[in-house]
Amino acid sequence: MNQLDTLKQFTTVVADTGDFKQLAQFKPQDATTNPSLILKAVQKADYQPLLQDTVGRFKGRALDEIIDRLLVRFGCEILSIIPGRVSTEVDARLSFDANAMVTRAERLIELYQAEGIHVDRVLVKVAATWEGIQAAEKLEQRGIHTNLTLLFSFCQAVACGQARVQLISPFVGRIYDWYKKSAGTAWDEAANAGANDPGVKSVRQIYHHYKHFGIATEIMGASFRNVGQITALAGCDLLTISPELLAQLADSDAPLARALDAHAAAALDLPAVSLDEAGFRYALNQDAMATEKLAEGIRAFALDAVKLEQLMLAA
Repeated sequence: MNQLDTLKQFTTVVADTGDFKQLAQFKPQDATTNPSLILKAVQKADYQPLLQDTVGRFKGRALDEIIDRLLVRFGCEILSIIPGRVSTEVDARLSFDANAMVTRAERLIELYQAEGIHVDRVLVKVAATWEGIQAAEKLEQRGIHTNLTLLFSFCQAVACGQARVQLISPFVGRIYDWYKKSAGTAWDEAANAGANDPGVKSVRQIYHHYKHFGIATEIMGASFRNVGQITALAGCDLLTISPELLAQLADSDAPLARALDAHAAAALDLPAVSLDEAGFRYALNQDAMATEKLAEGIRAFALDAVKLEQLMLAA
């Protein structure tokens, strides 16, 4: 078997793309989208009619509603190809307003349901700010499942576990990026590869904590820069992978072994951790990498949401 087929024996493989025409060849279980991926997709000739049709059908409605309808349109197309779930993101500009995130998430689900999609096939993505985690807790209580994104730190993962969210997406590649940039010329690529990659180490810590304490929240490694980061996390609940890296895995016959094991994690001697709001905010503040990457990620997704609005106004 190739590496992709082998990986699927340990881990649920998820495609990280808005380009649904690429999906079928990799046969992923689930798929994830975000504003940046949708923006990238609608600038391709194949998807411009979809954008124009959505804008034309709902002309005169509020831009935020048209964007949500476009996101759901992409999500429905993806769900027609994959057997599992699609993740659709709430506008990043709402990342510090819990009530607004709940309202927007409920609208996304209503739009999916109007298209005949069952609520269990959708994960609503919200940023793992304190407010986002509180919004996710309310949504889960209402039967709407969530994917907490832009997750860079252990404290974010702990708070998400306490809130009993469905799934978290720790961003492996962006953690790696920060440490590499911070080290500058002192960075040793070989010494920081595989299991020693700082992004991989972050996910391993979260995985060990969740499995040791029986936390049901699913862990989905995300934002990969290379195949080595993926293979070092074989055995993680899920991994969401770009089409480019999926193709590299499919083209490789190199051996691939399980790297993470829930039974081994259960046997570890780990301290219990719980966080209230003050503890969460202080722990996040003390983590310079997570603080910077969370803020940067929200800004980037917000900017791409604005660009998407501009494309709609021009359509």
